[in-house]
Amino acid sequence: MSVNKAQDEYKSKLISADEAAKKVLSGYRLAMPPSPGEPRALCRAIAKRAEAGEFAGVEVDNVYTLGVSNPIWDRKLKGKIIPTPLFVGAAQRWSIDDGSGDFTPVYYQDCTRLYERGYRHLDIFIAEVSPMDKHGYFSFGGSVSNSQSCARAAKMVILEANEKQPVVYGDSFIHISDVDYVIENNEDLPIIPSIPISVMDETMGRYIADLIPDGATIQIGVGGVPNAVCKSLIGKKDLGIHTELFGDTMLDLIEAGIVTNKKKKIHKGKSVFTFALGSRNVYDYVDRNPAVESYQVSYTNNPEIIAKHDNMIAINATLQVDLTGQCCSESIGWKQYSAVGGQADYARGAYLSEGGKNFLCLYSTAKDGAISTIVSSLNPGAKVSTQRQSVMYIVTEYGVATMIGKSLRQRAQELIHIAHPNFREQLTAETRKMAIL
Repeated sequence: MSVNKAQDEYKSKLISADEAAKKVLSGYRLAMPPSPGEPRALCRAIAKRAEAGEFAGVEVDNVYTLGVSNPIWDRKLKGKIIPTPLFVGAAQRWSIDDGSGDFTPVYYQDCTRLYERGYRHLDIFIAEVSPMDKHGYFSFGGSVSNSQSCARAAKMVILEANEKQPVVYGDSFIHISDVDYVIENNEDLPIIPSIPISVMDETMGRYIADLIPDGATIQIGVGGVPNAVCKSLIGKKDLGIHTELFGDTMLDLIEAGIVTNKKKKIHKGKSVFTFALGSRNVYDYVDRNPAVESYQVSYTNNPEIIAKHDNMIAINATLQVDLTGQCCSESIGWKQYSAVGGQADYARGAYLSEGGKNFLCLYSTAKDGAISTIVSSLNPGAKVSTQRQSVMYIVTEYGVATMIGKSLRQRAQELIHIAHPNFREQLTAETRKMAIL
């Protein structure tokens, strides 16, 4: 397509947010990318129509949201907007708790396949993107995730062009010919404030860092422990990045010269991710940077792709672990708190990697020390997010428990050793009743 033709097509499809919101009708299903790609002006216009009673029963799919400046998740729209997340965030949790929303369990890598294979219909895909270039292409920027699959599956695609959205190389681009409508809105992208590191985080960070060799490729989530791990990696050499989320901790390692990506077997010299979220520094770094690439989550989170990296290290958090090594990372009993996300994808990928390791981290107690997070049996209703067959190491502030190659008896002994001292005797007694010890 010529430059002039692309510009003409853009102009013909350019409408206001209010006009775009009128495309949403009762009973439709919408989908949008993770938080940096939520089209906030359009979401405000859609929420305004919902509040005015112009439609009802509109389902909205999402894989990760901060809920920042997005009224579409507001409780007052209950029944008009129905949150139907594939990953439950704080902004949508209320709807899952009271039954007005509807959560779909899925591995993060499989979010694309739900749409590609027709398991989940989609009326409209909405997303924030970078401004169109002279060739007619927009970039999904910090939110590739499952955007390509949603755009191909949807009956209608509406994009919100924002000059502050980065242009990211890789599988990030969509052409104006594949878009139905475009609106324009230039506002700051959402950011994650700095997360403080506790003394326990620092302790766990050191335990994990000691087990990461030079030249390893890492996947690290968000939180105090991941931040502490990165802080403890000072002195490591030639680390690589293959991750679902690229954030400030990753950028710190790059700027410190610890991450070079030189030892990676694939995408050598590149940091690879599926979405980026953090400070403005993160968005500025990934913008038009040939040292980073972003791909659909079906690629970044594919265990076979992950396993191609020697010494793959996956570090994620969990909520509760039983004495056989089963990890519940997404619910508190029956209460859905988040979702499995990419944890199981990376746990399995690291397990299959030559020299790979996966770590599941948690504090040894919850509720101010009142309960142990290491238990003989998971709470009723608790979801097994990562199976015991895939778990390699469990980490608390009391040490590292090795699961890989261990029998049930050995696993229980390892886990009791890293449980809080106040609960070790009780756990030992319970395990004997179960005839494991």
